[in-house]
Amino acid sequence: MGKANVKQQIVTTSLQLLHSKGFNATSVQDITDAAGVPKGSFYNHFTSKEALGLEVVQHYIDSVGQLTAVLKDRSLAPLQRLQQYFAHMIDANAANEFNHGCLLGNFSTELSNQIPAVRSAMREAFGGSTGVLAAVIAEGQQDGSIHAGVPAQELAGFVNDAWQGAVLRAKAEHSREPLERFTRLVLGRILA
Repeated sequence: MGKANVKQQIVTTSLQLLHSKGFNATSVQDITDAAGVPKGSFYNHFTSKEALGLEVVQHYIDSVGQLTAVLKDRSLAPLQRLQQYFAHMIDANAANEFNHGCLLGNFSTELSNQIPAVRSAMREAFGGSTGVLAAVIAEGQQDGSIHAGVPAQELAGFVNDAWQGAVLRAKAEHSREPLERFTRLVLGRILA
């Protein structure tokens, strides 16, 4: 396995482990054992577990970014894009039986007080997702399909915050109902 492949194997394995077990409950030894690489290989690529955590966050953001492609599909009306996006997100949560939740939400609650760089990465990630949602909401406000009484950025921030809460509740209850309730209310009442 080449150096780039070893690093990628560590990141991919870490994403799975850190998402399912949590950052503090996963040791470097757990990661290297699961990745099938010597512990020294970890330190050849990462100065610390925290540095790996930041790279895992970026890898996660990139993978979730594939789900946001529908938000940029201008062949669909803004509300349709939002409906499809949240339907995909609900399916993604259901695929792991609501066991893992959102890595960003998990890291925010677990690490934001421990690792300032992670807190900064979370702020940036949530800001980016809010910006993408705000663009779609603004477009809907312009065509009249989304309520225009509140600025798009403010609505998008609320939607993002409410989604994170719904994901947390779905994880606690192992149920899609909190996510479906979110969709019904946000898309059917708050934005409409």
